[in-house]
This record gives sequence, structure tokens and C-alpha cells, in this order.
Amino acid sequence: MDLASYKKETKRKKTPSDSSFLEFFSKDISFSKNFSDKKKEQFYKQFSLLLKSNIDFEESLNILADQFKNKVDKELILNLKNRVVSGVSLYEAMEVSKNFSTYEYYSVKIGEETKRLDDILQELQKYFDRKIKMRRQIVSVMTYPIFVLSVTFAVLYFMLNNVVPMFGAIFQQFGEDLPMITKKIIYLSDNFPFYLKIFLTITISIVVFHFFNRKKLFYRSFISKIIVRLPYFGDLVQKIYLARFTQTLNLLLSAKTPLVISLELTEKMIGFYPIESTLNDIRNNITKGSSLNAAMGNHSVYGHKMISMIKVAEQINTLDSMFETITEQYNEEIEHSTKMIGVVMEPIIILIIGSVVGVIMIAMYSPIFNLSKIMG
Repeated sequence: MDLASYKKETKRKKTPSDSSFLEFFSKDISFSKNFSDKKKEQFYKQFSLLLKSNIDFEESLNILADQFKNKVDKELILNLKNRVVSGVSLYEAMEVSKNFSTYEYYSVKIGEETKRLDDILQELQKYFDRKIKMRRQIVSVMTYPIFVLSVTFAVLYFMLNNVVPMFGAIFQQFGEDLPMITKKIIYLSDNFPFYLKIFLTITISIVVFHFFNRKKLFYRSFISKIIVRLPYFGDLVQKIYLARFTQTLNLLLSAKTPLVISLELTEKMIGFYPIESTLNDIRNNITKGSSLNAAMGNHSVYGHKMISMIKVAEQINTLDSMFETITEQYNEEIEHSTKMIGVVMEPIIILIIGSVVGVIMIAMYSPIFNLSKIMG
């Protein structure tokens, strides 16, 4: 494919007939100036296609800059081009820009050194494509529960601030002794502003504490232990990061990166403490002559099934393809698990809403029934 053919194909893909109403909602909405995952996925995809078309670096980056409408994105790509033209390698230009992760520019470095940059860029595009799809899937599953719980809180707020005080005033006029549940609800209604302030104060304190300590080892270790122990969700989160771990090793090993260096690079980008904290020990054991499966077997975060598959792959020298297979298996399990969250959460949320409203209504109406008996 030459440059003219590429431009013709790109123009064809951007025609209005290809757009739809749903496409608008599938886009990533970002208010930051950073190079978002969606933009990176587009960048790597088009860059790989251009290099496969034998278009040189300078022209490729010029074409890519024209495809981005945002001024900040254009400047980012043009700055990359200017640094590359001045003699700096692409991975060094990406590192200096501060808009790309360690994983990205080290992958590009490996691609430049092995003369397989177009393939590495294609793998990076696949990585971000999977990451975006996974995030959208999780967001779509969690949107309904969050919305319903928000409505439930709003209903609870309205009832405790408006409905319950009205009933409380009526009960005081009759002077009869109230059931315990009614007393509790009226007490909660009278003190609701106070409890709401406490709740908001604790929530804000937790958010601020998380913001200032999110990169500290003690906090990351503590939070990861809590997450992993969560019913169902802990297993899902662990699978998501294990899939990212195997996908990263597949990319690096397929680029002929030595295993020890691959593990070192993976440690810098994985972002999940239970996995990250094991990689240094695994590297040390491999350096001492241990096999990868034996070194990973010392840590419970890696399942027996994964270790068994890696053991077979080491025996037949197909580690990169085996990691690709494991990644696909994890992605299938993650997709199934996220769908099941929506199926399970819906009846649970309905039960919670019914319980909250039901308890308040029973607490308010039971004294009325008792008063009707007395009056009768």
C-alpha cells in the first residue's frame, strides 16, 4: 500500500455514512490534556499501518498529526516528529514527552532494536483496544447499580427529611407509646443531618487519604489485600491484572526480549501490588538458574493452571505463544464474570431498595394500625 492508497482508505473510513448515534456514546470522554487510551489506540493503529506501507517516520508522523483535531494532540505528535528528525530515537522522544508509560516506550525501544517496530506498534494497539473494551464493559455493567443506588439514597433522604417528620408529628399528638422500630426511624430522621455530615466527612477523608498515599507501598499492600478478599470482585480484579501480566510478557517475549528484562519491564507497568511484589523474587530465582514456572510457583497469586501451562511451554520453548493463549483464556473468563455481575446485582439491588422502603413504611404505618384499634 502506497501513500496515496493509504490516504484514500483513511478518507473512505471517515465518511459520514459510517457514523451512527451509538458511535457517539462509544467514544471516550476526557477533560484532561493527557493522551487518552482511545487516542493511543488510534495512534498506534495508524502508525503501524503507515510503517507497513513503507512510509518514512517524518511523513508518517505528519499524517498522524493531521488526523488529530485537538491542538494539544497535534503538538504532541509534531514534537515527536521534530525530535526524531533531529536524531533522537522514537522511544527517547516518547519518554521525554511524559505522555507515554514505561511499558510503551520500552516496547517501542525493543521494536526499534529488533527492526520490528511496526509489529510492536500493532501489539500496543491491540493492548489498548482490549483495555478500552474491558473498561467499557465494566462501566456498562456498573452503571445500572450505581444509578439505582443513587436513586435509593435520594428516596431515603426525602423520606427521612419529609415523610417521617410528618408522621412523627401526628404520633406525638396521640401520645401513645410507639413500637421500637418506629422510635428508631424517628430518631434517625431527627438526627439525619448530623449523620449525613459524619458520612460525608469520613468519605472525603478516605478520598484525601487515598490521594496522598496511593503510591506508598504500605497503602498499596493494604488496599490490594482488601480487594483480593472481596467476594467475587476480588477474583475478577485479580484475573484482570493477570491477563495484563500475561499480555505484557507475550508482547515482550515475542519481540525477542530476554525473560529477565521482560519481567523487569512488566514490574514497572503492571500497577497491581500482589503481582508487582513477586517479580523481583522471580527474577532473582531465574538468575540463579531456576525455571520460570518454579519461581512463580512460590507465590500464590499465580494459579496452578497457569504455572502448569508455563511449565509445558518452557519444555517446548514456546513461552510467548503460551502467554498469548493464557491471555485469551483470562479475557474470556473476565468477559463472562463481568456479564454475571449485572445478572446478580440487579435482584440484589431490588432487594435492598425494597428492604429500605419496606422498613420505613412498616415503621410509620404500624402505629397507625394500633391507634385505629384503640380508637375503635
